[in-house]
Amino acid sequence: MMADQLRVAGIIEHAAKWHGETEIVSRLPEGGIHRGTYAQAHARSKQLANALLRLGVADGDRVATIAWNTHRHFELYYGVAGIGAVCHTINPRLFPEQLVYIINHAEDRLLFFDLTFLPLVEKLAPACPKVEKWVLMAGPEYLPAASALPGLCSYEDLLAAESTDYEWPMLDENTACSLCYTSGTTAEPKGVLYSHRSTLLHAMAISLPDALNCSALDVIMPVVPMFHVNAWGLPYAAPLNGAKLVLPGAGMDAASLYELFESEGVTFSAGVPTIWLGLLQFMREGGRQFTSLRRTVVGGSACPPALMKAFEEELGVTIMHAWGMTETSPLGTAGHLKPKHQGLSPADSRAVRAKQGRVVFGADMKIVGDDGQALPHDGVAFGDLLVRGPWVVADYFRSGTPGELTADGWFRTGDVATIDPDGFMQITDRSKDVIKSGGEWISSIDLENLAVAHPAVAEAAVIGVPSAKWSERPLLVVVRRPGMDVSAEELLGFFKGKVAKFSEPDAVEFVEQLPHTATGKILKTQLRKDFAGYSIA
Repeated sequence: MMADQLRVAGIIEHAAKWHGETEIVSRLPEGGIHRGTYAQAHARSKQLANALLRLGVADGDRVATIAWNTHRHFELYYGVAGIGAVCHTINPRLFPEQLVYIINHAEDRLLFFDLTFLPLVEKLAPACPKVEKWVLMAGPEYLPAASALPGLCSYEDLLAAESTDYEWPMLDENTACSLCYTSGTTAEPKGVLYSHRSTLLHAMAISLPDALNCSALDVIMPVVPMFHVNAWGLPYAAPLNGAKLVLPGAGMDAASLYELFESEGVTFSAGVPTIWLGLLQFMREGGRQFTSLRRTVVGGSACPPALMKAFEEELGVTIMHAWGMTETSPLGTAGHLKPKHQGLSPADSRAVRAKQGRVVFGADMKIVGDDGQALPHDGVAFGDLLVRGPWVVADYFRSGTPGELTADGWFRTGDVATIDPDGFMQITDRSKDVIKSGGEWISSIDLENLAVAHPAVAEAAVIGVPSAKWSERPLLVVVRRPGMDVSAEELLGFFKGKVAKFSEPDAVEFVEQLPHTATGKILKTQLRKDFAGYSIA
């Protein structure tokens, strides 16, 4: 067999050759809509490659981005990786101290950023001395009259000076192509370095019918940011399949997203639950419906069953649950039913699909007890979730410490889960969030999903607080929906008969908002600080 290497550049080459006229549409942070094609994106990626080489970017050098989902960011994915450098996507929602740490730890040589982030970048620059050049991802007309950023230039000027004549090198498929850092909620962010091989295999796997089911017939709009685990692989899967790609830029509010969904005929999208909760409220308020959107994947944190039900019954959109993490590229499971589940009632079908789903080909997983021994897949036993596969991290980038692998090569996810006889995995908690009460383990996720099913609850979180009798008991922290009221007594009564009595929350506290991580997850470490000293008899 031919010994062709799996390379990221091969994806854009394929898209340009066989789907060259397929559109890439993006809303620009500086305003307006850009319309291009895969053929044009390929040509511009080659111009970018020539520009990077002229600037002295060498094999393995890190080129950073602080940018939204746009056609320019898409071009950076391919232009940087294609020459053998590493595209380092940075999450701008992290704290400034974390951003400085990440840029310096990665030793980024160049940093590309959107106009939105100019003030942020100007504040970061003095603490990032190893960045040699800063590039504003816009036309020259948007360059500030004066800036302290060394070597500041515009992206469009950079490309305009270069030829489209470039031959992508035949890189070794194990060459690094991109770098993402974890959110660092409990320690410093950790870098996960993806290879061309792992990235392409992941893109092929998520395209499968029982994964994200991507096709040239789709119009795909990743709402999940391109700085969040490479937008879950969709900027690779869309061109690999020849699907039209719609990129929402900085317009992440419900009205802006809905406008793009409708104007571009989006059929498939992906994002965290927070996005869809906000969009659901927007749709309800205006009595709106989707004309093209038919399915979306929800990940990042557990999808409330009430959200899944509302999207399907009110909007005709199927929500598929998926699970993954930065360390798994990210997809590990997808919530597709098996033949035996055909004919189930809508409610029973959702009960199965509310789990995180079945493992996709290429990945593997198991649950183990405290002794490290494998536990049965009976849907009852729960233990620490371990994973492995060709797109699962082996060690963190420049960590200087051993990775999170077991002696026999499995990655410790930090999640606690069950796996049922049909292979459906369900996260019951993060290992640090599970509530241990009187010898019983209580899932905070189950209680949170129930709480948000109450019509007056906008968002909810459950944490364990000290109890003199039971060691720990669940405290429910709630954000009410605007204009609605509900008492603690009513909410506590809402749980009766729906969960085991020992799992019922003992108390409710109402807050204006919940703290979130940079990737939209509820920040329970902060909640524990906020309620430090709280106790239940």
